[in-house]
Amino acid sequence: MDAKEQVLKALKDSGEPMRPGQIAEATGLEKAELDKAIKALKKEEKICSPKRCFYGLPE
Repeated sequence: MDAKEQVLKALKDSGEPMRPGQIAEATGLEKAELDKAIKALKKEEKICSPKRCFYGLPE
């Protein structure tokens, strides 16, 4: 499972928006790898940022 899939799974399992630190804890990813995955997922519009510094799945 690649980093983007891990981020999506963590967000789906949580059911609510998460901070990057929470996502890192849930996935075990390094900060740099996590930042890259979040940036790519936002560009692909697979995740959104409902409020500053939180990420979640689009409704």
